[in-house]
Amino acid sequence: MATVVEKTGIRREKGWLYFLDKRGDVSRARMARGGGKVVKGREKVVRLGIDREEGFLYFIDKKGHVAKVKMKRTTARKKPAKSKTTSRARTAARRKPAAKKKSARKKSGRTTARKKTASRTAAKKRARR
Repeated sequence: MATVVEKTGIRREKGWLYFLDKRGDVSRARMARGGGKVVKGREKVVRLGIDREEGFLYFIDKKGHVAKVKMKRTTARKKPAKSKTTSRARTAARRKPAAKKKSARKKSGRTTARKKTASRTAAKKRARR
């Protein structure tokens, strides 16, 4: 579970998003809700200067204290080191040629709704004569 890093006891106001900024201080920003204008900028609520550990998620809990919890997938996010050889030449050589798409043929017996109504009106005119 989460461990409390700093007991601050912040009381939250409705319509504000509370977070830990880059400097380790608790800040807040207006949430965009209801289509109204959002005031840009942030307000510092408490200056703490918390040093963050890698692999932990920091948040403000229900009691208003700053807490941290270990992230589950921290190793999967690291990017592997790039090799110096060009991989484009190798992948182009392995790539198979694209398959040709089959063209759809129209069935000869079909007629659209307009053609049907036109032929019906022509048949009615012939019947009247």
